[in-house]
Amino acid sequence: MTSAGRTSRRSSSAAGTGGHRRVRAARRPVIAGLAATAALVGAWYASAGAAPSTAPNLTPTTSAVTLSAKFPYLSAGYNNTREWTRTATAVAPNGTLRVAWPASDGIHVTPLTGGGKRSGADTVVKGAKEVGGLVAHNDGFALLTRVADTNKWKETAAALIRYTNGRQTFRTKLTGTSSHDTSPTLDGQLSWNGTKYGAYFVVHGAGGFADGHFGDKLSYVSAKGGKLSGGWGWGCSHNEGIALHAEPTGAFTSLCFDDWRSGLFVSTGIGAPDNAPVVQREQCWAGYCGGTFAGRTGDLVKSSTGRYATAFASRGATSAKKNPADASGRGWTVTPRTSTHQVAVAFLRNRNSAPGKAIRLSAGNGTEHVNVRLAPYGKDRLLLSWESLTNAKCKNGTCTGTFTGTNFRLIDWNGKFQSATKLVSTRITGDIAVQKDGTLTWASVPGTPSYTTPLTGASPTTTTLRIARLTP
Repeated sequence: MTSAGRTSRRSSSAAGTGGHRRVRAARRPVIAGLAATAALVGAWYASAGAAPSTAPNLTPTTSAVTLSAKFPYLSAGYNNTREWTRTATAVAPNGTLRVAWPASDGIHVTPLTGGGKRSGADTVVKGAKEVGGLVAHNDGFALLTRVADTNKWKETAAALIRYTNGRQTFRTKLTGTSSHDTSPTLDGQLSWNGTKYGAYFVVHGAGGFADGHFGDKLSYVSAKGGKLSGGWGWGCSHNEGIALHAEPTGAFTSLCFDDWRSGLFVSTGIGAPDNAPVVQREQCWAGYCGGTFAGRTGDLVKSSTGRYATAFASRGATSAKKNPADASGRGWTVTPRTSTHQVAVAFLRNRNSAPGKAIRLSAGNGTEHVNVRLAPYGKDRLLLSWESLTNAKCKNGTCTGTFTGTNFRLIDWNGKFQSATKLVSTRITGDIAVQKDGTLTWASVPGTPSYTTPLTGASPTTTTLRIARLTP
């Protein structure tokens, strides 16, 4: 268990369900953003290998689902950058789907057929304020979310809520007075292995050794809502992103973006203390890692042989060393390789080890890459997707630019290209449900995104979701 973070940082949750992100004041890094260059804009590194001549159909089919309430779909991230309020799509063992999204009256969970069509009325989880993770069951769902609480910061508590046949069967708070923590924003993940849930999320210290600091927490919960042993109460300090994969036995596999140790780390079973295996050193101060992981960047996929793959938006590192100004000896200073975020993948041999080296699959300072996602595609390939923003302008680690579309490309389990890039003019992203036949299903907001200006007012709303499906 790591000690509390470098500085005390208060947090407040933006009013309404459209602004669930904590208010984030940018902290200037030791090394400022690098000057952008025009060379290699949008190019792909040759080291990844040439794309095969065959061209699989990587254009998802889409349909629309009408929502029963208004969905405020944008949130303000660091420097008020535009971030998409999370929608989570999950598949039940019987093949049906659930999609969770926030509205003013709570979190709505919309039931869909396996083909992506609405199959009934929404279940509305009253008093819930964020989609932190979703598990679909044949008879309902479990939702990681935030609910009202009484604490010194007047912030919400993390909670796991289970619905069975339309009725709430348990509501288990995962933070509180006894554990000296709150959760003003989750940026979380929820996994289920058939007998227990793993909930991994951001916490804010409210008393005790971590008072006023930010860390993360992993809680295990039984099928009936009881708290189980394992996990930890304080892990990555100032966690800027979370990934979690359920395992049949033992600790669930987990990753975290830690801004104190500065980078992406394997935290499986250990809460990411100082000896956590390094996936990639990154300049992570104030969200420079590229946004929440996996909500805005990344995923964690397991192969049939027990290896893992993760994808993320990366600025890389030309140097990484311990910060001599940090008396604790835990802080790191990282000099980024690029001012913009590029697409990177890393492969882990098992749940406890770091990769030999993360692989950067794109180059070019003039293009920003956001919403990097990864999903299994058939038996032995992976679908990589991301949004590209051209004419990128970066300041204090965050970038604006002109949206050019959603990109899809196949890679193998060594990071080599297995297809050309397919550019779709619309935005297709979000949590990906993998169905039994391998079909990938997303739920996202239709329309052309704008990343040219910060979000300074209220979020726009929509009453429609686009359901995208792609079958290998």
